[in-house]
Amino acid sequence: MGSTSLGKAFNRLWSASLSSNLADGILNTSVPLLAVTLTESPVQISAITALVMLPWLFFAIPIGALVDRVDRRMALVFANCMRFLIGALLAITVSTHLINMLWLYVFVFSMGICEVLVDTTAQAMIPKMLEKENYERGNSRLAISENVISQFVGSPISSAIFAIAIFIPFFITSAGYFIAALFIFFIPAQFHASMNKDEDPNKSKDGFLAEIKFGINYLYNDKKILRLVLTTTALGFFFSMATATNVLFLIKVLHVKTSLFGAVMTVQAIGGITGAFLTPKLSQRFGRGKVLATAIVASSIPVFLIGFATNIWNFLPLTVLIGFSISGWNILLMSTYQHLIPNELFGRIHGTRRTLVWGMMPFGSLIGGVIATHGLRLPFIICGAIGSTIAILNFKFLKSLNV
Repeated sequence: MGSTSLGKAFNRLWSASLSSNLADGILNTSVPLLAVTLTESPVQISAITALVMLPWLFFAIPIGALVDRVDRRMALVFANCMRFLIGALLAITVSTHLINMLWLYVFVFSMGICEVLVDTTAQAMIPKMLEKENYERGNSRLAISENVISQFVGSPISSAIFAIAIFIPFFITSAGYFIAALFIFFIPAQFHASMNKDEDPNKSKDGFLAEIKFGINYLYNDKKILRLVLTTTALGFFFSMATATNVLFLIKVLHVKTSLFGAVMTVQAIGGITGAFLTPKLSQRFGRGKVLATAIVASSIPVFLIGFATNIWNFLPLTVLIGFSISGWNILLMSTYQHLIPNELFGRIHGTRRTLVWGMMPFGSLIGGVIATHGLRLPFIICGAIGSTIAILNFKFLKSLNV
């Protein structure tokens, strides 16, 4: 595992990630642009972000427990096939002019449910694919592919194609998810056989609900994991409040043309890619905890400063710094969890923590939309200030996480 290659199984997962991230990049740019053609209401726009995240509140725990019980490879294939079908239906409704905000809400909520299964399953597979010393390398490669493909390729392509015909991006999205499903399906058989081997000595004989309860209790009783989850929950809540109406802020306040929206989002990927490349090296040199703590402070303060941006040239360097810092934070945070959580419990505990972290984000998005009705700068200023304070107060704790 110490070589450049991380193995056939990981490479297939990575290839699937490339395809699905292309689809994600196109979808993440096209959906808000489509929404702006249907409404200019900040609350209705923020509701899209809320509905994408809301499935984490309702489904993360049961899906996490399910992931600990089933063939993870086939679960990932199924989730991507469902995204393929949902994307195809969305493309059809757009091309036939049947789309409205209600249908768009249904589609993004359905995609959100699939995302819960995809994310939980993929992260649970990593510790079975890689040795512990390669967690950061593996997570870094996935983060790089996410930033390069999703934002450098998907976002600008989406904006350009959207300007030509608004339904084409959604057909491409659907195809990307189907290709991802094929890559996962062809993960070597010997890998997924060992990956699904039961290794849980604490596995309850009382059934599905008892296993869920065990995972929740484990998280609650591990004070280090619990504090990390609660800190991340608070930060994610205020970040989602700040950015829920980002598309309106860029178009209405900074006067970015619709056709250039994807290109602006691409600039943030420059920071994300740089952060993904450098994070494993920075962690090795300075220690995971110190880099983790620095990253979250460095991603919070620029959110506050964006609220005072007067033009796109003020906005761009701040969003690059945010991209750099969040990329590093995500890589090191996931590597920390993969070290701290036993793999046979990963689905349940990952689901429980995501219920808290991502389950609160929809409420943050909706509140951010309400705040934005009083001024599109206000969510960045208010939530950026609160988020920065939380990050600074938890700096010492995060710095101690050198597992």
